[in-house]
Amino acid sequence: MKILAVITAISGFIGVVFGAFGTHGLRGTVEPELLSVWQTAMQYQMFHVLVLLSIIIAGSRQSNRLLTISGWLFVAGTVLFSGSLYALVITGIKSLGMVTPFGGVLFLLGWLVLSFALVKFINAQQVTEE
Repeated sequence: MKILAVITAISGFIGVVFGAFGTHGLRGTVEPELLSVWQTAMQYQMFHVLVLLSIIIAGSRQSNRLLTISGWLFVAGTVLFSGSLYALVITGIKSLGMVTPFGGVLFLLGWLVLSFALVKFINAQQVTEE
């Protein structure tokens, strides 16, 4: 969970840097539709940083393998989804967009695993309260 926490913080840092770069560095140098693609990549990255923070907090309270698995699925999803979109915008290589759906599938799997992890987490919390 420590490595996941560090990666989450770095992802948040990168998200802020890339947000600023998209707003200030790319404006006027790429087509507006590509700025929209950049914005989508950044938003998905930052949304999943928040989810990862929640996973880390929950995981620090109670060991839960499913939480860890969902966290790593979100990390991999961010790399493939957001990373492919960032690369597409910077390089202009449209075929990089073919990677993006794989990241989306990893996000979906992460959310599915997280749902099971949360049920397990809540059940364990209820047992300790009794």
